[in-house]
Amino acid sequence: MIINVKYDATITLKVILQEQLERLDIPHILHGTGEIEVKRSLSSEEMEELTNNLNIYGIQILSDQKVALVQRIKNAINEMLQNDMARSHKVSSYLTDTLNYSYTYLSNLFSETTYTSIENFVILRKVDHAKDLMTNTNLTLTEIAYRLNYSSVAHLSSQFKKTTGLTPTKFQKILKKRRENRIQQTI
Repeated sequence: MIINVKYDATITLKVILQEQLERLDIPHILHGTGEIEVKRSLSSEEMEELTNNLNIYGIQILSDQKVALVQRIKNAINEMLQNDMARSHKVSSYLTDTLNYSYTYLSNLFSETTYTSIENFVILRKVDHAKDLMTNTNLTLTEIAYRLNYSSVAHLSSQFKKTTGLTPTKFQKILKKRRENRIQQTI
């Protein structure tokens, strides 16, 4: 038996962080960009226990501030796409407003740390989000292109093919075939 689930990674992360911080009685504020504001200093034992508890879930505490900021950039981009803000915000403006750094600084730091540009990362995340929308919704390609702020379905298709090697239509056919095979297996 196969049970398919859908989850929001951002909500899951927030719930895990909230539970672990409350369990250790650490007063805090969760910021939406992968940042926790702790309201008091933590002892080395508390920090070690928090680190170990979060590691169980694959969550790491970042000590390098540049790496932490790059992760915040990634989290902000993911939030922007998850919350359907791609239509109403330019990535550069959104990151500048959300993280309170100039886009030039963020872009240079991101490139130095990841060896790719923010623009390339956004394309990869938009294509991943498009795959998720194709898999888990009944939206048309036109609706998906609109939600992700593509100028046209052709633009979405072009980036999708460059990234995955498949056209969105071929990807949808593969999904349909898999669903049909699962239905046949349950009969």
